[in-house]
Amino acid sequence: MSVHLPQQLEPGRHEPFGSLARDCGVNFAVFSQHAQRMELCVFDADGVRELRRYPLYGPHDSVWHGFLPGVGAGLVYGFRAHGPYEPWNGHRFNANKLLLDPYAQEIVGHFTWRAEHHGYELGHPDGPRSFDTRDNALHALKARVTEPPPASASPRLNAPRIPLPELVLYEMHVKGFSMQREDVPKPLRGTYAGLAHPASIAHLKRLGVNAVSLLPVHYRIDEPGLGDRSLTNYWGYNTLGFFAPDPRLAQHRGDPSAVNAEFRSMVAALHAAGIEVILDVVYNHTPEGNEYGPTLSFRGLDNASWYRLTPDDRSRCENLTGCGNTVNVAHPFITQFVLDSLRYWVQVMGVDGFRFDLAPVLGRTRHGYDANAAFFTAMRQDPVLSQVHLIAEPWDAGYDGYQLGHFPGRFMEWNDKFRDTVRRYWLNREVSRGEFARRFTASSDVFHHGTRLPTASINFLSVHDGYTLADLTSYSRKHNEANGENNRDGRDGEPAANFGAEGPSDDAAIRAQRRRVRAAMLTTLLLAQGTPMLLAGDEVSNSQSGNNNAYCQDNATGWVGWDPQPDEDFSALIHTLTSLRLQHAALRHERWFCGEDVVLPERSVQWFAPSGRAMQPHDWHEHGQHAFACRIQSRADAQTPPEQWLIVFNPETAALPFTLPPGAWRVVLDSAAEIQPGFAPPAPGPVSIPAQAVVLLRA
Repeated sequence: MSVHLPQQLEPGRHEPFGSLARDCGVNFAVFSQHAQRMELCVFDADGVRELRRYPLYGPHDSVWHGFLPGVGAGLVYGFRAHGPYEPWNGHRFNANKLLLDPYAQEIVGHFTWRAEHHGYELGHPDGPRSFDTRDNALHALKARVTEPPPASASPRLNAPRIPLPELVLYEMHVKGFSMQREDVPKPLRGTYAGLAHPASIAHLKRLGVNAVSLLPVHYRIDEPGLGDRSLTNYWGYNTLGFFAPDPRLAQHRGDPSAVNAEFRSMVAALHAAGIEVILDVVYNHTPEGNEYGPTLSFRGLDNASWYRLTPDDRSRCENLTGCGNTVNVAHPFITQFVLDSLRYWVQVMGVDGFRFDLAPVLGRTRHGYDANAAFFTAMRQDPVLSQVHLIAEPWDAGYDGYQLGHFPGRFMEWNDKFRDTVRRYWLNREVSRGEFARRFTASSDVFHHGTRLPTASINFLSVHDGYTLADLTSYSRKHNEANGENNRDGRDGEPAANFGAEGPSDDAAIRAQRRRVRAAMLTTLLLAQGTPMLLAGDEVSNSQSGNNNAYCQDNATGWVGWDPQPDEDFSALIHTLTSLRLQHAALRHERWFCGEDVVLPERSVQWFAPSGRAMQPHDWHEHGQHAFACRIQSRADAQTPPEQWLIVFNPETAALPFTLPPGAWRVVLDSAAEIQPGFAPPAPGPVSIPAQAVVLLRA
């Protein structure tokens, strides 16, 4: 593309941030509170040759701006920021470094780790307090001006808008989901288009899930150490471009415009099938790392504003993330940046919500975590973001970083207490019935306060971070050697059991026991009060060979394997359970349960021991007994007879006689598949509940 560039830049608007093609030209606006001068650098279409530099106007309330007439979409550019290089004061300006626009919607170039990407001299005795004079522009990533979004209908116009009580989440990696699916055409496997393919959507519909939670799809780069080990950051938790989809997940990855279009088409296809799209987003840190890291964008634009710095030594980054730096979301302009990014993905790309990685970082103030922090307040009142799903990973790596149950408003939260309790109950009966009952009823001890609802508890058995369902029933210890970190990475002591053999086994008894436990746990998950979330591949017993931290395994280890043994495909069980949830409001548990002493309760729960009597206080703490049942009663109004369900749990390794509460009961589902649906146990005699099974009955 041949570009005729004017001699001078005209004053522009200080909003919106980034680049905007308008009025036969392009407007630029970039934030820097401490820069003394800011330059716009324009490149040829290949991003190789710098054609011209223009000083930007400003600052206008810390915003530098300019308007370049006679150009439009497709223009390639970057910034150079001039200011003090005073690491001891938190300032690391170095105009020798070309900086990527934080608001770039299209990013061009191929990033490789080079010494000149650092603002200081590698190997210098003064370390990150030294100054590097080399220009990195030839190898730096650059922004490209995008076409203004079409003035057509909003991509959210046909969004499913699933009510929270009906939501069934399915966490997945875009690439890993379809890379090994034989029913997806080869050119589409591992791409946004592969997820949008009818075969992929048909699988999701068969399961009964109605929302996919995608691992990060923002533009990311790999950490330098991974390249040394010939690995990549497969999961994607290393975002550099917060407005651009990752081109490595697209068919035509060399054309940023085509990448954006493919992503939007994927969202539209999922919406048409009644499936929502939730993004895992990483606003807590960036790839620039700690003070020894590179200068790629934010650090060079205004290090002291973008990052939290240690109070006693402002040359050092505060590390609340375990990744070297922490984004300073408490700063008003950084708050605006995050909100602008979120709104972009909703309004332009069409997504339906977000899962916030290390979410307590977003509520960190100078006094620690605050559920009423300015960022949360701004997001909750935002007219766009207040209408989509908000999910928190409720822990970070800093002091007082575990904040489960302490997020505001409509936030849902990943409930790791549910995961660990349910695993321990079914794997080796290491928890009491009382602890299990609390988790099964949406962890009311954690979430039942204020106006929060049971749906706030996102219940899961396994997610990307940890063992798969198959592995937590096949391995007793982690096997992360392939990650190249001497098996030191990943969670130690993660609840798991191998049932007699470490890894795959040909022993029929071991395989049968593993299957029973997996089925019981899946049934527990999908009948529990709260919002259930499945991990892609658990329905077919996908294994990662015991690797519980496959973040760098962009290969068959990290991809879903779709060829289960005939007895290890749980798709039909999941379909049955999700269908029951959808058909019966009593199994969606929309409100907190009332006690049976409440007159005509809308919904109540009562617990029974195997003898058939109601559980007494001492029963909850009897360590030798683990089997029990809960009866759910639900009525729409005082004139309607209550709908009654009985859920019996037997984690023991042998069948157990169980006396049912009074009533005519009929079996709806047995996770062990030993009792046929429709069977009516004789009254008043006991019924034999299979070992390691959940049995669902209806009155």
